[in-house]
Amino acid sequence: MKVIQNGICAAKGFKAGACHCGIRKNQSKDDLAMIYSIQPCNCAATYTTNKVKAAPLKVTKNHLQNGIAQAVIVNSGNANACNPVEMENAELEAKVAADLLGIDTNDVIVASTGVIGQPLPIACIQENAHCIELSEAGNDKAAKAILTTDTVEKVIAVEFDIHGTTVKMGGICKGSGMIHPNMGTMLAFITTDCNISSDLLDEMIHDNVKKTFNRVSVDGDTSTNDMCVIMANGLAGNEEVSKEDDSYATFKEAFLFVMETLAKKIAADGEGAGKLMTSTVIHAANEAKAEVLSMSVCSSSLVKAAMFGADANWGRVICALGYSGEDFDPETVDIYFKSKKGIVQCCKDGKGLPFDEELAKEILLDDEVEIISDMKEGDAFVSCWGCDLTYDYVKINGDYRT
Repeated sequence: MKVIQNGICAAKGFKAGACHCGIRKNQSKDDLAMIYSIQPCNCAATYTTNKVKAAPLKVTKNHLQNGIAQAVIVNSGNANACNPVEMENAELEAKVAADLLGIDTNDVIVASTGVIGQPLPIACIQENAHCIELSEAGNDKAAKAILTTDTVEKVIAVEFDIHGTTVKMGGICKGSGMIHPNMGTMLAFITTDCNISSDLLDEMIHDNVKKTFNRVSVDGDTSTNDMCVIMANGLAGNEEVSKEDDSYATFKEAFLFVMETLAKKIAADGEGAGKLMTSTVIHAANEAKAEVLSMSVCSSSLVKAAMFGADANWGRVICALGYSGEDFDPETVDIYFKSKKGIVQCCKDGKGLPFDEELAKEILLDDEVEIISDMKEGDAFVSCWGCDLTYDYVKINGDYRT
């Protein structure tokens, strides 16, 4: 597997583009994006577990009942959630894309992100969507257009071999705040030219999301609009992947890599974040237990604040392990802090150790830090991803709506 360029347009037959249609007041910011395959795709998706689900998710779920889609239309600046005309406007948004592309409305995926509770200004989309110029070089415009409080585009693409055929896969996503399992205010769109059944895609996306996007926490909030979609148009020309064989394993490995890469990019770009924080639990009794323990540390506001201050406050880590709800022996736990600058152990068998505070400070000042909790119970390990909690997080969210 090799990392390549061009994101969602890396795979054969996919085009993308974006324009400013007027949802956002910032005239320099595109706020409407489209992704299009020149032929229909086998498709699968996952959605937020929040009981409150925005209309675009409901419309998309209905459109994907047959496992087929050909295009995505996504707007930023307005979530089209919890307003009187959300369903009507979500269907109208899908129709805009369908009419422009000459395809069936039921083959359009609809996604929105932004402020909750305000009607989507659908007229802006209807009047300006034609300004989108779809092209095989449109990845960057689409990746930027879907951002809200994100500070950077989140893009990845890879190529790999399935029985002598080169297959490509690419993805873009957005997500910065209101990020917490299961999924957060995040949208992820993944494209591939692999010939693979929609049933296998559905199985894989649900399995992989548990190990990637559901292991990210920025602020403990789960949104109404979260969606992850994969579209496969089969243009690579490989023999169809239709069962769990070696081709399936190769594809799933690439798919997991793409999703994990995007998940880490979301964590690193958390609202106000200064660093990517990885919480790794090792030697746990089983994977499910390791995940709960790891996420408890990753989502702790006090741990996040300590990471912001580069304070090797391991007491907050063992405390977060302790309130996770999982049973373990505190007197067997070791805790380490690690980065490119080195590694320092500060707790052994549940008790504090003398350690080099200056080295610990240097380690935690890095832009990527890892907290390692060794449970000494078994062979399972899990990493979850988050970021530090900074002053800027409050500044960004104090007046987000106004």
